[in-house]
Parts: sequence; structure tokens; C-alpha cells
Amino acid sequence: MFYGAVVWDPWLIVAQIVCLQCLYYLTLGLFFTLLVGTRVSRMTLFYFFDFAAITVSNVTGWCVIASFVLTSLAGAGYLLYLIERAKKCLDFSATIYIIHLFICIVYGGWPSSFTWWVVNIAGLAIMALLGEYLCIRRELQDIPINRYRPSKKISLLYLLEILLLNDGDAI
Repeated sequence: MFYGAVVWDPWLIVAQIVCLQCLYYLTLGLFFTLLVGTRVSRMTLFYFFDFAAITVSNVTGWCVIASFVLTSLAGAGYLLYLIERAKKCLDFSATIYIIHLFICIVYGGWPSSFTWWVVNIAGLAIMALLGEYLCIRRELQDIPINRYRPSKKISLLYLLEILLLNDGDAI
């Protein structure tokens, strides 16, 4: 599709938001399983949505922070493959984190931890900036046109056709 002829498609945007949000939480759950799950006896939604889980006072808190940062790095890759436009990366990243903030407020109240805000704003910045960088690199790649050049086989057939049509007068 040509980028100048973008049509307003709200269902596509909603589907992209839902898909990104699901991938965000699946990836976060994977990193929690790998990093936090080895340190705690029982994994709960506390680590996903409660601001008290993000702390620098113990190793488990650092593992939670690392999980959020790694998830934002993976989110940049999701933006590259699902959104594909650099100018939309900030919008979709902010949407993911605003929805996450809303869920955190419903689950555990307003996040009053300074560390929670730093980690989530840093995650938003990492996801948006890295996603934009990756999308810009893809947008600026040369368009391969090698497949449109005639091969030697086609050129020889074309030459033979010219010779047959002109009865050899062209030579």
C-alpha cells in the first residue's frame, strides 16, 4: 500500500491496539516467569499490576524492573512488524502504557511509587524511540528492483523475435 493513500480504518487500529496489548502482557509474563518465577513461590497478578512490586530494595524488585524493560524492548519489535510506520510508534506505545496505567489503577489504586513511574516512563520511551528507529530504518531501505530487469534468456528471445519479424533486415 502506498503511504499517501492511507484510509481511516478504526477496526484496524483497534485490532492493532488489542494485539499489541496482548503481546505486551504475554511477553511480560514470559519474562516474569524466567526472572521472577525462580525467586518467588507463587506468581500472581501482583507483579503485573501492583505498583509495590516495582522496587529497588530487593533482588525480586530488580527482576521485575528488568522484566518491564525487556518487555519494552520486545514491544519495539512488535511495533516494527504490526504498525510499520515510524510516525505511529509513539501513539501506539503511549496507548499501551495508558491502558496499563488504567489497569494498575483498577487493580491496586493510584501508583504512588516514584520507581513505578520511572520504570514505566522509561519503558514507554524505550519502546517508542526504538520502535521509531527500527521503522525508519525499514522505511529508508532501497526498493529492490532486480526482479524487474529482464534476464538474459528473455533478452535473447526478444532479439530472436525482432529478427524473425524483420526477416533479418535489422542486422
